[in-house]
Amino acid sequence: MKKRQPEVENHTPKLTFEEAMQRLDTIVKQLETGQVSLDESIKVFEEGIELYRFCSGRLQEVEKKIERLVKTDQGFQLELLDETEIS
Repeated sequence: MKKRQPEVENHTPKLTFEEAMQRLDTIVKQLETGQVSLDESIKVFEEGIELYRFCSGRLQEVEKKIERLVKTDQGFQLELLDETEIS
């Protein structure tokens, strides 16, 4: 029998990357203190995983769009980085 994945409320669409990172930082601090119940810890941990995935995905999207300045005979021009150059 398959284990059901817990239902996780999706908080990320309404957050900016910066807001998600700030919330993730708050969750980490909250879990580190050990001041929350086991049930609450599981709930915020699941939210933290969701936020981590959101932030990680967002960073990957941005990395693909990074541009660099390349010097040419005519001056400088913007060039998209090749995916192999990003890593």
